[in-house]
Amino acid sequence: MSKKEIAIIGGGPSAMIAADILSQLHNVTIYEKEKAIGQKFLVAGKGGFNLTNSLTGNELAAHYSPQGFMQNAILAFDSQSLREWFSDLGIETFIGTSGRVFPIKGIKPAEVLNKIKKKLLSQKVNIKYEHEFVGFDDERNVIINHRGDSGSVLADHYIFSLGGASWSITGSDGKWKKHFENIGINIIPFEASNCGVNIKWNDHIIKNHAGKPLKNISVTVGDTTRKGEAVITNYGLEGNVIYPLIPKIRELLKNKSEAEIVIDFKPDNSSDDLFKKSNNKISPKNYGKTFNLKREQLSLIKSFSTKDEFLSAESFIKKIKSLTIRVESLRDIEEAISTVGGIDLNELNKDFSLKKYPNIYCIGEMVNWDAPTGGFLLQGAFSMGHFCASSLLRSITN
Repeated sequence: MSKKEIAIIGGGPSAMIAADILSQLHNVTIYEKEKAIGQKFLVAGKGGFNLTNSLTGNELAAHYSPQGFMQNAILAFDSQSLREWFSDLGIETFIGTSGRVFPIKGIKPAEVLNKIKKKLLSQKVNIKYEHEFVGFDDERNVIINHRGDSGSVLADHYIFSLGGASWSITGSDGKWKKHFENIGINIIPFEASNCGVNIKWNDHIIKNHAGKPLKNISVTVGDTTRKGEAVITNYGLEGNVIYPLIPKIRELLKNKSEAEIVIDFKPDNSSDDLFKKSNNKISPKNYGKTFNLKREQLSLIKSFSTKDEFLSAESFIKKIKSLTIRVESLRDIEEAISTVGGIDLNELNKDFSLKKYPNIYCIGEMVNWDAPTGGFLLQGAFSMGHFCASSLLRSITN
């Protein structure tokens, strides 16, 4: 079997694992518009390098939307497979809180990236930096610009891994959208996902409580409830309890122009438990001590209660368990951890090739799928890259 020429445009996680698989049998070139590959991959390491989640199989696949789209890719290459892949690179991992998987202590994000890069170079993957995708020619070959000079790249197969539209400093800016539209591919507009929400705080909250955490709370939007932690910011709230609710909030803002979140500050206590702690002598001055509430929690409850509600112990307890706060909007897409939107799923075959152009594949965040934080985003990218490359190998062989 003669070797095929495979051009991978973009250097994110899905691109890197695809290059690893394909370069074992074929000639692979990565075209990266930045001066280094894996720039957004490194961003994931700033708050602790959460590589994947310990869930496997169908339990893991259930965290991706729309339901079913990622099923084949996840089942073919789940978190255990990814951990084994990292182990083969010399990167051992451990399971931390909430099932999140990290490199063992002492391994920095740059070291993980360098191990991947070393593997690719050992398999003779050609990595070309400052090579930007700028469109397609009349034959649907890819046009690449390098320092002002543009030309068509001839390859047997093209794999695009260009990212979404957040953290543009890493190269993930969504500018590729127009080039795909020019060849008749439908693109869903990008929107923020896994982001903070804008809430109108009063000056007291911003001045005294911005930056403070709200630990062990639950937040409900519609019929969906999540438990975790949020952080009060000068614009609203963010954190791991907020991010999984963003799809619901986005839908409400889009359809009804308004959305509300309901906070339970004591999800492990029933209203009856709290009522038992109160007595006839209770007053607002000892709410904090009686119910074990921090100042920031008291301030939030007071800000979203009438005077009578705050002074009444019975009403106050109801607010502890169910504080309704209006969300004005989502944070800007540039700040979002990830985005939804991109290549319309109806444009893709099951192997992530385009139905209109079967030798062009699209993987990673440039495709319209969504997942929460907690390791699911990187896992999704790696699974797509692995599945795409494995499918391509089979099609070449057949």
